[in-house]
Amino acid sequence: MIDRLLVAAFDADIEPLLCLTKADLAAPDELVSRYEPLGVPYLVVHKGADLDPLRDRLAHRLSVLVGHSGVGKSTLVNALVPDAGRAVSHVNAVTGRGRHTSSSAVALELPGGGWIIDTPGVRSFGLGHVVIDNVLAAFPALAEGTVNCPKGCTHRGEECSLDAWVAAGHADPESLASLRRLLASRDGAPEDDSPSAETPVPQAD
Repeated sequence: MIDRLLVAAFDADIEPLLCLTKADLAAPDELVSRYEPLGVPYLVVHKGADLDPLRDRLAHRLSVLVGHSGVGKSTLVNALVPDAGRAVSHVNAVTGRGRHTSSSAVALELPGGGWIIDTPGVRSFGLGHVVIDNVLAAFPALAEGTVNCPKGCTHRGEECSLDAWVAAGHADPESLASLRRLLASRDGAPEDDSPSAETPVPQAD
C-alpha cells in the first residue's frame, strides 16, 4: 500500500511524508530502512508524542492523510486540530483490521496555518493511470541509464540496461531495487492489503 501511494505521489508531483504512527506498539526501524533508498522523509509518532515536528512540516500546506483503517489518521487529526472531533475506533484484535470509522473526507484548518484532510481508510489502491516514465522520474540517477533500454522496456526484465548501469557504479543498487519494487506495485496490486501501523502523508504546497 505504501509503495503504491508513493508511486501516485511521485506521478502527481506531490511531496510525500511517511508518518509512522503507533510507534509505541512496534519499532519502525525495519520499515524506515525499506524506504531510505527512496529518500522519502519520515516522522515517527506515538500516543502522547510531541507533534511539533509534524506541525512544522504541515504548516502553510495542503496535506492529506491516506492509509488503512485503524492506523490512527483521525486520532492524529484530533491531536493536530483540537476541536476537530473526528470519530476514532480500534483495530480488531482478531482480524488485525481497523473499522471504517471515517466515512467521508474532511478538510480542517490547522491552527498554525494550512489545511489537513482526513480520509476514510483505504483497502485497495490502483495505479493503472500511472506511466512508467513518471515513476522513473523520481530516480534521476537511474533515469539517465535507461537511454540504452529497448523500446517499451519495463525496467524489470533481462533486457533492461539498468543492471549494467548500476554495475558500472552510476547508481545505487538499492535504488534500482526500490524502483523495481514500485514498478511491480504499479503493474499488479492485490485487491486487498494487510493493515499496518504506517500512514503516508502526501503533501502539496
